[in-house]
Amino acid sequence: MIEFSIIIPVYNEEENVSELHRRLGTVMERLGTYEIIFVDDGSSDKSWQIIKDLHEKDSRVKGLSFSRNFGHHIAITAGMDHAQGKAIILMDGDLQDPPEEIPKLLKKFNEGYELVYGIRKEKKDSILKRFASFVFWWFINSFSGINIPRNQTLLRIFDRKILDALNSMRERSRFIHGMIAWTGFKTAMQEVEHAPRERGKSKYNVIKLFRLAFNAITSFSTFPLRLATYIGLLSSGIGLFYSLYFIYKKLFLGIPVLGYASIIVAVLFVGGIQLLMLGIIGEYIGRVYQEVQARPIYIIKEHILD
Repeated sequence: MIEFSIIIPVYNEEENVSELHRRLGTVMERLGTYEIIFVDDGSSDKSWQIIKDLHEKDSRVKGLSFSRNFGHHIAITAGMDHAQGKAIILMDGDLQDPPEEIPKLLKKFNEGYELVYGIRKEKKDSILKRFASFVFWWFINSFSGINIPRNQTLLRIFDRKILDALNSMRERSRFIHGMIAWTGFKTAMQEVEHAPRERGKSKYNVIKLFRLAFNAITSFSTFPLRLATYIGLLSSGIGLFYSLYFIYKKLFLGIPVLGYASIIVAVLFVGGIQLLMLGIIGEYIGRVYQEVQARPIYIIKEHILD
């Protein structure tokens, strides 16, 4: 049986794939038998052709090509569905997770842990992206209902038992970091270097991070729905307080309540809260609708697995 399956989601990384393969080979040759599963997430560049060329030269390179862009976490899922190794290594294809850090994770893994996270010593991103990342992880840990280590990179190694558990989860809204943490196996963290991106462009911006955070929270927690109740109670309390205040002014102080401004503000305030809460409820209903449709999580256009 293959000892290690290395799963790498790829989206428009033609400048990095060959170099990543070369550096991975240098590292993994010393560690045991392995396979590298590249998952092309609907790239519009030459990434898939490069992966096929690498397969011709190295049979340990395998690949899946999606019919369109399904998303980073869906690409990881597809790789896990086809992994044959006893231990699974996840990493990104942009070389910001240096392959040379894998032996550190493996050393900790061999101490008896079933999951070892790679934790960045220092992020080599812009100030804006680092701030967005900080807010992202704070949001996730505060409201998702699960504890996920901060500053983790995708680079990690875990046991086949965790892979089997993950492969049994077939929901469409997928947040792999949360799903792995949710399994609850014995976990350790290992500091790793985080390299700056030298080629290509980052696929995550602030808006995508916000969407991912919202997806993670709604996938693992009903807190947003409870929040609707809390805000409704707060809004009602504020309304009751002001009603009593105006009655007191009119009856006991003889001060008339004038103008439509307060009424308009109240209507807009309550109406805005109602629309916000309906949006949150609609998000959950939409997820149920998608699950009921039971469409495949991804569609493979082409593969090289032999």
